Amino acid sequence: MARGRGDKEDAEKYTGLLKLVQVLSFLVVFVAGIIIGLATSAHINTYFSSQAQLFSTSTVTSFQVSSNKANCNQTQAPCPEIDYLSMDAFIHPMNLTHKLSDDELFWRASMMPYKKEYPFPRVPKVAFMFLTRGPLPFMPLWERFFKDHEIFFSIYLHTPPDYYLNVSTSSPFYGRQIPSQRVEWGSFLLADAERRLLANALLDFSNERFILLSESCIPVYNFPTVYKYLIGSTYSFVESYDDPTRYGRGRYNRKMLPHIKLYQWRKGSQWFEMQRSVATYIVSDTKYYNLFKKYCKPACYPDEHYIPTYLNMFHGSLNANRTITWVDWSMGGPHPAKYEGVNVTGGFIQSIRNNGTLCSYNDELTSVCYLFARKFAPSALEPLLNLSSTVMNF
Repeated sequence: MARGRGDKEDAEKYTGLLKLVQVLSFLVVFVAGIIIGLATSAHINTYFSSQAQLFSTSTVTSFQVSSNKANCNQTQAPCPEIDYLSMDAFIHPMNLTHKLSDDELFWRASMMPYKKEYPFPRVPKVAFMFLTRGPLPFMPLWERFFKDHEIFFSIYLHTPPDYYLNVSTSSPFYGRQIPSQRVEWGSFLLADAERRLLANALLDFSNERFILLSESCIPVYNFPTVYKYLIGSTYSFVESYDDPTRYGRGRYNRKMLPHIKLYQWRKGSQWFEMQRSVATYIVSDTKYYNLFKKYCKPACYPDEHYIPTYLNMFHGSLNANRTITWVDWSMGGPHPAKYEGVNVTGGFIQSIRNNGTLCSYNDELTSVCYLFARKFAPSALEPLLNLSSTVMNF
């Protein structure tokens, strides 16, 4: 009996110790869980805070104002602080300098909203994109053309990277140089420059039409006529035709098969004009752009074939298949005729404005086919200025 009572007491004592150990174990696990949770939470907060700061810094840096001569450092006053992530800065970039690579730029410019309505008052603009070797000899003529129409246009200049356009702050060309790269006429670098101009112009959501011009181009109508013609057009104006000669189909590379077939191959003037949707398609393309970059080499010239072929294959219904920039190829040879000052008369300009031919505009015939003309030498500036008010009405 004594042994039984002792065994019972020992069992009860053992059970009590076991429960105490269980409670202590639970408390240890509970406290350890709290400590681990607090440490993990602190680590996560630190991580996301650093990532948010990194994203904010890198995003703003990509669009920040640099010390580029073409922009706000031309005055002694410091550049204003700008919220580059604001809606206004997103739809209307106030400064053309940025540090985006071409791939980043094309990706950013390829964004096209599905909503047709805009959440801001939008006045459609025409983007005038100048692809130049440097100086703009006809800048005084263009300044007269643009005068008093500031809310209806934007200007973009692609120049040699080390070229600085020194103009007055009152000029519409002031601060309009985009981040540019080296260009070689006849090489794919020229097509790169065209797409770079389009992409920079697409960053401003007010730009609706996009016209590519050179330093030797002039307007032959006044701004209201040009604006109404382009904004009112249902189609883009990209020359695209089938040339069966060695200067057309002869430049086709069979290595482009099966993606581009010979019957799809097109040729056209590089001096295009296009609507916003077509411009977005061009900067969004990677597949056919890379095909041309790989296989279209001299004597194949990408600036004469890439865009005409691409539009013919995929967006032909949006294209008028003609150019609105007049040029004279009657002399023959690889380059068009260049007109000096002695060649410029009122009758000559009128013959460009109305040369007796008809063309299609919104599926109807019109005699107004060319809004711009090239190729003019710098000596033509003075006679053109003398004719601008009487013949071209600006």
